[in-house]
Order: sequence, then C-alpha cells, then structure tokens
Amino acid sequence: MDQILINLLNGISSGLLLFMLSSGLTLIFSMMGVLNFAHASFYMVGAYAAYTLTPLIGFTASLLLSPLLVGGLGALFERTALRRVHKFGHVPELLITFGLSYVVGEVVALIWGRSPLTFDPPTWLQGPAFTIVQSAQNGLSLALGAAPAEVCNAVGAACSRFPLTRAFMAVVALGMLVSLWLLLTRTRIGLVIQAALTHPEMVEALGHNVPRVFMLVFGSGCALAGLAGVIGGVTFVTEPNMANIGPIIFAVIVIGGMGSLSGAFVGSLVVGLLQTLPLTVDANGVDMFRLIGVSISPDSPAMALLRIKLSETAQILPYLALVLILILRPKGLLGTREG
Repeated sequence: MDQILINLLNGISSGLLLFMLSSGLTLIFSMMGVLNFAHASFYMVGAYAAYTLTPLIGFTASLLLSPLLVGGLGALFERTALRRVHKFGHVPELLITFGLSYVVGEVVALIWGRSPLTFDPPTWLQGPAFTIVQSAQNGLSLALGAAPAEVCNAVGAACSRFPLTRAFMAVVALGMLVSLWLLLTRTRIGLVIQAALTHPEMVEALGHNVPRVFMLVFGSGCALAGLAGVIGGVTFVTEPNMANIGPIIFAVIVIGGMGSLSGAFVGSLVVGLLQTLPLTVDANGVDMFRLIGVSISPDSPAMALLRIKLSETAQILPYLALVLILILRPKGLLGTREG
C-alpha cells in the first residue's frame, strides 16, 4: 500500500513537471498560434545554465537567473528569426523551430559533452520531504522528513521516502499555475496579450507594440521551460537526452486541449499518472480477463499481446490515450478549438 501511494505521488509530481513545460508551450500557442518544436530544447538549456551558474552564484540565484537567460534567448530567437517567417504561415514556423532544436542539441553537446552531468541539489533540497510508514501494528502513518531508523527497522514495518526535490517541484508548479491564471485573467497585461492575438490592429491603435508583445510572450514561455529545466535537471538528470521529453509534452497539450492552460494542467496529471501507476501492476491482459470471468483460448492470436504486463506498457499508455482523445474528442479534455 505504501508503494502504491508513493507511486501515486511520484506520478503527480512528474505530471506537475510536465505542466511546468506544457504551460510555456500552451502560453505561446494560445497567444501566438505557434507550436514551438524547440520548447524541450529550452528546457534542456535551462538545466545546463543552472549547472554552470550554481558553482559561481549558488543554486538559489541560478534558479532565478537561468530562466531569465533562457527567456532572453527565446525572445532573441523570436525577434531575429521566428518573426521573419511568421507571415508565411504555420509550416515555416514549425520548420524553423524544428531546426532550432537540432542546433541547440549540437551546441549543448559541443560545450558540455554528451555524458550525464552530476548536478546535485543544494543542502536545503536534500533528503526526504516526508516518510510513509506502514506498520503491522499502527497501519499507515506519515512522518515529516526522515523517519527514525528504529521505526523503519521494526518487525513488520516498511518505510517509503518522498524526496524533497519532488515536493519542491510540485510547489513551484502549483505556484506557476496560479500566477499564470492571475496574470492572464486579472491583469491589464493579460488582457493586452490576449487581445493582441485576436485584434492586433485595435491593440496597435491603443498604442501597444504588438510585435514586442509577441516577443515577450515567446520569451516568457521559454523562461517557463528554463525554470522547469533547472528543477528537472537537479531532480532527475542533466544530459542532452533531456530534450527527448518533447513528444510527451505535445501529447499532454493535445490530451488537455490545445491552448488551454487548465487543460494543460489536467493533461499533465493524466500523463504523469499513466506513466507511473502501471509500474506497480504486475498483472497482464490474461489476468484481467480472468478476473472478470472471461477465459481466453491459448491458441488465440491476441494471446501474445495479452501476456504483456501492464507495467511494461507504462511508456506507451500516454500515446494510446492521445489516440483515443483524437478519435473521441479532438479538441481535448478542456480545449476550445479543434485539433
């Protein structure tokens, strides 16, 4: 039971990391109509920037500075390259961001190499946030920090620790959700940003610089990816393959709904849980059919597929969910626009 609970919490925290990434991509798409294929590359750059800056200025300062640097790079790219092809439509935008992802990947490999780097969390983020203790006598209980050794070593007791880095990730992601919602719905800046997409001529007539607004939006979305990279790099691993998370981000925003911030949040949690919860299930399709009283012939052509354990399908379940969403509800769970 304690392991299932830990996997549930891991799934939620992983989903919240995906939200930190997908929120920036959703912001850019909903405000500019641009699908940034290089978004995961900015995530990777955020991790490497923090890795480089931490020995010089400390982790806390690099946590603040690295996203700003990544956001500046994103704004520079929008100003010098993306803006020039914006008038030609979505395909050139996709191609130029797709090409940027390859360029960034090679530059990172040239500077830092292709091997994983040791990026340890600071002292205040080391250790467990809490420990789940399952005891034969007292049942399930929670202890802040690390539970005493005598409790975990007692007969019939089992302890599962939840890392402080994952708890910090969850807090930052929830703070990001609230901040973005307040910015876009309760401030003058948010109104200008939303109006710039649908009524750019009117926004310009009111004295606002629409190209500058788009540049700041793109840079802000990249900065959010950079912030996710700092936390993801110190929590998991810092390496060039970090950018391979890109396809799952697009699955998240399609499942949740293109351009919907709340949809990105729900989609992230769904994907995070789909990737984590099945890891605790050792049953296969045959076992499930047997559970509901249906027998499958050993000679059935589907037997080979049914013998695959659910824990072995965890990585493809989000994409199966993506296919179902595209078939049954193309606009996503909370989306307002089609596909």
